[in-house]
Amino acid sequence: MQKVFSHCKKLDTKCYETYHLSEDILMEHAALGLAQAIRSRAKKGASVLIVAGKGNNGADGIALARLLQDDFIVRLFLPFELKSDMAKLQLKRAQALGIVVVTDIISSDVVVDCILGSGFEGELDTPTCELLGQLNTLEALKIVCDIPTGIDIHGRLSPIAFDADITVTMGAYKEALFLDMAKDSIGEIIKVDLGVDSALYEDASDLFLLEADDLRLPSRKESSTHKGTFGHAVIFCGEKEGAGIISAEAAYRFGAGLTTLVMRDKLTIPPYLMHAYSLPHNTTAIAIGMGLGNHFEESFLDKYIASNPLPLVIDADALYSPELLKLFTKTKKPIVMTPHPKEFIYLWKALSGEEITLEHLQANRFEYAKKFSQKFPDIVLVLKGANTLIAKNEKLYINTLGSAKLSKGGSGDVLSGLIVALLAQGYDALDAAIQGCLALTLGARNYKGASYAMSSVDLIEQITFLENV
Repeated sequence: MQKVFSHCKKLDTKCYETYHLSEDILMEHAALGLAQAIRSRAKKGASVLIVAGKGNNGADGIALARLLQDDFIVRLFLPFELKSDMAKLQLKRAQALGIVVVTDIISSDVVVDCILGSGFEGELDTPTCELLGQLNTLEALKIVCDIPTGIDIHGRLSPIAFDADITVTMGAYKEALFLDMAKDSIGEIIKVDLGVDSALYEDASDLFLLEADDLRLPSRKESSTHKGTFGHAVIFCGEKEGAGIISAEAAYRFGAGLTTLVMRDKLTIPPYLMHAYSLPHNTTAIAIGMGLGNHFEESFLDKYIASNPLPLVIDADALYSPELLKLFTKTKKPIVMTPHPKEFIYLWKALSGEEITLEHLQANRFEYAKKFSQKFPDIVLVLKGANTLIAKNEKLYINTLGSAKLSKGGSGDVLSGLIVALLAQGYDALDAAIQGCLALTLGARNYKGASYAMSSVDLIEQITFLENV
């Protein structure tokens, strides 16, 4: 798990004032990080086009040209007049080595974007937009210094952004790297240190990046156990019964000792699942909403859902029930809510009165996850997306490990099943949400079939083969 920051100006200042490092030293380490990323991915002798802007991001690029000069065919392109003193100094150093400064874009094996960096805010001017349009057409390995040009300090996209294969971010992870709308422009993210170890560079943070090695799977190391040891997960099965069955299968396969579907009519279900017409007395966690529709009367839900202290996962149709939402926000029981963006818009309006558009939410996902957490500190929010956000009591966790394989009906039902299985086994709500999300995304990554072909059954099967790192 890594810390994430809204910006790094304060952290850079600490390097200057506390560790007595100069701007030049930090810049040299930034260029070294970029150089290492290129050396590990491009053959010696490859051509490298470095497009350097007029500020300190451009200075990083000019320093990079100097570091690559002997091993690569380096072409330095300066589309704008240099403004920063460091950029001018780095150019003097580069020219002393005879580095070629070209006057136009030249097709190359590697293209490096060092135009603007993470401090950009506002709108791109026309020349920069035209430049990015030309760079994006090049067939090359595309690498970025800090953040792709065209993505601002808040992570919002301009009409055009540099489409990177690799983003080398400097010093620490920035929030702007993790908005859904920017994901396809950012590519793989590599963090490099700036003269001191991350532990010394970074401060405290309430925002964290989840990693694959944060996965902690359910354990069955003890031998003297029985099915009751691992809890009883109950899923309410509604009008679209397939969703409830998928969720129950995921819960069973993720370690719940018993898994029951509560339904009004008996259905054909897998033999290892149970069914009931009311809440079993030994239930330890509940999930509701997947394919629910209007299947159960309000009095039934009030009796078996709202009036008990059991941990609860709320998904899909249950997120559209004003009556249930009002009850849930008044209780102290462990609750995990798992909306996708459209569901969150309804949820937020119902709970706060504020009406927002999908576009506004997607451009401000961190802000609204934090707002929700402040308003309902006892509820765990799982805001689904290309980068899923998990929020609890003003702390946010980012899961970037998802893929387009999950963009299919049933994936959310699997997630609810995973989370309720962990709640049933005694996990607290935040840990259940984090571990369920990690298992879902890592299971999808392990699926070897075509990216468009994965079914919920395939996904559950892959999750059963996960191992702790």
